[in-house]
Amino acid sequence: MGAATPSVCETPRMAREITKIGVIGLGTMGAGIVEVCARSGFEVVGIEMNAEAVERGRGHLENSTGRAVSRGKMTEEDQKTLLGRVTTTDDMSALADCGLVIEAVPERLDIKRDVFGKLDDIVAEDAILATNTSSLSVTDIATATRYPSRVVGFHFFNPAPVQKLVEIIATVITAPDVLDDVRAIAARLGKEPVIVGDQAGFIANRLLLAYLNRAVVMYENKYASREDIDAAMVLGCGLPMGPLALLDLIGLDVAYAVLDTIYKEGRDKLHAPAPMLKHMISAGLLGRKTGRGFYTYEKPGSGTVVDDAITPTDSLDGASTRPVSTVGVAGSGTMAMGIVEVFAKAGYDVTFVARSEAKAQAARSKLETSLEKGVQRGKLTEEARDEALGHVTASHRLEDLADVDLVVEAIAEELAVKRAMFENLDEICKPGAILATTTSSLSVIEVAMATRRPGDVVGMHFFNPAQVMKLVEVVATVSTSADVVATVTELCGKIGKRAVNCTDRSGFIVNSLLFPYLNDAIKMLEAHYASTDDIDLAMKAGCGYPMGPFELLDTVGLDVSLAIEKELYLEFRERGFAPAPLLEHLVKAGYLGRKTKRGFRTYA
Repeated sequence: MGAATPSVCETPRMAREITKIGVIGLGTMGAGIVEVCARSGFEVVGIEMNAEAVERGRGHLENSTGRAVSRGKMTEEDQKTLLGRVTTTDDMSALADCGLVIEAVPERLDIKRDVFGKLDDIVAEDAILATNTSSLSVTDIATATRYPSRVVGFHFFNPAPVQKLVEIIATVITAPDVLDDVRAIAARLGKEPVIVGDQAGFIANRLLLAYLNRAVVMYENKYASREDIDAAMVLGCGLPMGPLALLDLIGLDVAYAVLDTIYKEGRDKLHAPAPMLKHMISAGLLGRKTGRGFYTYEKPGSGTVVDDAITPTDSLDGASTRPVSTVGVAGSGTMAMGIVEVFAKAGYDVTFVARSEAKAQAARSKLETSLEKGVQRGKLTEEARDEALGHVTASHRLEDLADVDLVVEAIAEELAVKRAMFENLDEICKPGAILATTTSSLSVIEVAMATRRPGDVVGMHFFNPAQVMKLVEVVATVSTSADVVATVTELCGKIGKRAVNCTDRSGFIVNSLLFPYLNDAIKMLEAHYASTDDIDLAMKAGCGYPMGPFELLDTVGLDVSLAIEKELYLEFRERGFAPAPLLEHLVKAGYLGRKTKRGFRTYA
C-alpha cells in the first residue's frame, strides 16, 4: 500500500476581536442597547443627529442607570464606570474604529438605508453592521452598502437592559462568520439569541402582532369590552398584559407599521391592520405616549389608567337576578370536580352526578385528597376543609338535581353528548333553574335548543384547574335572559372568580385569540423558519409568556387543540384559521402531546 495522502486542513477562522461598539440612535431603545453593551465591558460610541438629541440620549442613559442604583441593582461606582465607557456625539466619524455598529433609528426603510450607505465610508471593511429593525427587510437595508455580506439583523427587545431575547436575522448574503461573531457578542451581553431568516416580523413580532390585531378586531366589533378582553387573556392564559393594554404600551403607530410590513410581504388577511388602528392613529390616540389609546392615562407617558367615558360601571346595579343557594354539577371528571370544589369552598350546597355509584365515590375521594393538599400547603384550615366536604353530595342519578337553582354541565366536549344531557336536565330541573355549560368552543345556542327553555341556558366556561384559575367566561346566546346573565355574573364574584361577558361565538374570548396564535406558530415551524425551541424561547424571553406555543400545545393536547381550531375555522371561514397540516398529521399519528409522551417534543 502506498503512503496515505496527508489531509489538507484549513486554518480555523479567528473571531473578530471587538472591543468597541457603535450605536446610532439614542432613543429609548438605542440608549438601552448602549447600556447593555457598556455593562458588558465594551467601549461604546453613541451617535445622534444633533447636539440636542445627543444630550437627550445621554439623559436616557443616566436616568436608566440611576434607577438601577436607586433599586440596589448597581452601585454608584459601577454607574460611574459604565458611563465612563460611553462617548456620545453627533459626529458619525467617531465610529471609525468600532468593530460592530448597531443602528437603532426610527423604523423607516429610507432612514435606515441612508445610515447604512454612509457607514461604508466610515468604518473598516471587516466591521459588522447590524440593524435593530423589528420588522423591515434586513436585505433591503443591507443592499444600501457596498458590502452587504457583513450586514445582519440584531433585534433587541424593549427594555433592552431587561429583556433577555435577541433575534439575529441572517439574509441570504450574510456571511457565516458574521453570524458566528454576532452570536458570540450576544452571549457576552448576557442575551439569549435565536437565529432566523429575513422574514417580516421575524419570530416574536410576527406571532405577537397578529394576535394583538385579532384582539383589536374583536373590540372593534363590540364583541367584548376592552377590560374583559384584557382580563380574559391575563387571567385565562397567564400573560403579563392584556392585548389592548400592550398595544397602548407599544404604541399604536408602531404596531400598525409592523403589521403593515408583515401584511405587504405575505398578503395574509389576518395581518392586515384593523381599520380601528388607522382611525385611532389619525386621531392622535397612540397609547401611553400620548395619554390616550385604547385606555386613557393620567398624562402622556404615564402607565396609570384613569376612568373615561367608556369605563364600565357596575353592570349589575338595578339588574334583576335569580336566587342561587344550591348547585348541581353534571360530571365527575377533573374539570367537574374542580367546579364542585370552588362552589363548596364558597359555602354552596353542591350535588354532583357521575355515571355510576363507583365513579361518584371515586370522584369524592379525589375531592377529599385535593382539599387535604390545601390543608397541608397551608391554604386551607382543617375546619374549612371539613365544612367544604359537608356541602358536597355525590350521586349517580340525574334526578337528584331536580331542586337545585343552578346546574353546571361539565362532560365531554361533544355536541351530541351535551345536547342529550340538556334534554335530560330540561325534563328534570325545576322551572327557573339556570342551566350552564362549560363548553370551551361549541355553540351554546345549539346546546340550549335541546331544551324547551333556551332563555335559562348560559355558557359558564371555567378554566383548568378550576380551583386555581380566576377567570370564567359568561357566554350569553341570542336567547339567554338578561337576569340569567346578571345572576351568573354576580355569582362568579361570590365564588372568587372574575367574570368576563361575551356573546355566543366559537372560542369566546380566550380560545378565539389563543388558538390562531398557536396555529401561526405551527405554520412557522412547518415552513422551517425556526425550531420549536427557538420559537418557544422567542415568545417566553421576548414577550414574557409563561409558556412557549409548543410547550402549551403539548400540555393542552394536540387533539384538543385541533378540535378547537376546526371549530374556529368552521365558524369564521377565515383561511388563516384553517388548522396547520402538521398538526393534523401529528394527531393522526397519535402524537397528542404530554399525555402520549410525544407531540411537538418527546417526553420521558
